[in-house]
Amino acid sequence: MIKIACGLAEGTPMVVGSQTFEEKLEELTNGRFDVQVYANAELGDDTVVTEAVSMGTLEVCCTTPSVFTGVCPDVGVFDMPFLFSNTAGADKVFDGEIGQAINQTIEEKGGVHILGYFENGFRNITNSVKEIHTPEDIKGMKIRTPESEVFLKTFELLGANPTPMAFSEVFTALQQKTIDGQENPLNTIYLNNFYEVQGYVTRTGHIYGPHMFCMNAALYNSLSPEDQAAVDEAARAAVEANRQLSRELDEGYVAKLEEAGMTVTELTPEERELWVQAVSPIYDSYAEQYGELISQIQEIMAATN
Repeated sequence: MIKIACGLAEGTPMVVGSQTFEEKLEELTNGRFDVQVYANAELGDDTVVTEAVSMGTLEVCCTTPSVFTGVCPDVGVFDMPFLFSNTAGADKVFDGEIGQAINQTIEEKGGVHILGYFENGFRNITNSVKEIHTPEDIKGMKIRTPESEVFLKTFELLGANPTPMAFSEVFTALQQKTIDGQENPLNTIYLNNFYEVQGYVTRTGHIYGPHMFCMNAALYNSLSPEDQAAVDEAARAAVEANRQLSRELDEGYVAKLEEAGMTVTELTPEERELWVQAVSPIYDSYAEQYGELISQIQEIMAATN
């Protein structure tokens, strides 16, 4: 049996992509593989399930790149604010030489084989206090972020009080008002019912997030060439289904969130530039660590804009 751990809810592109992998692999192998998808962090948060895949006690998971910073520091570049400007360029980054080099490092040092990169999407800020247009508006707000150094520094530069916590704890923390807000793609905000405990969402699009679709490397390498080919084909189908759904859903969720009672704020070009300028010092902080990678990604973005 192959278990797939997903941190997000049923219906999210992450889970739909995983279910596509399940269906395709079972079809290609005539049912020799029994694949089971577990949503809603049922098997644990990103750190827990990624460690389990690395150790071989779990076969497959979908996880955030930041959990791999210990074995591959370069994945931290994906969290840089306003680095990604379009999805076509993002696909070229993750499917091309940059993604392949990172995959190789993670497999060699972390024991995890990257099957592909799912799209989590452009992240937006929600809160329960007031409508947000500029960084000035979130000063002092407690905003949940993933446990990523770049995320923390980004929100410190914005003047917020970044509060890292596991995603599975976020709804309750918002409900109990131990935090004022959080940031995620629109589909995650809607499908996890954050509109029940948040009144405002601002489409900052400050960070583009991939999810990494991972398999235990020893398991993958133990498969016959035919089964590896089937796994690879199923993974390609999963990535395609995930990205297609993510992009179809994004605009539709604006109306859904408004219907659910949220105020959705679209930034003007002038307002957006204030956010970009506020976080720009972070590029100086990471110039030595990520400078070459940042330049490569910026070139890809410029060519696809």
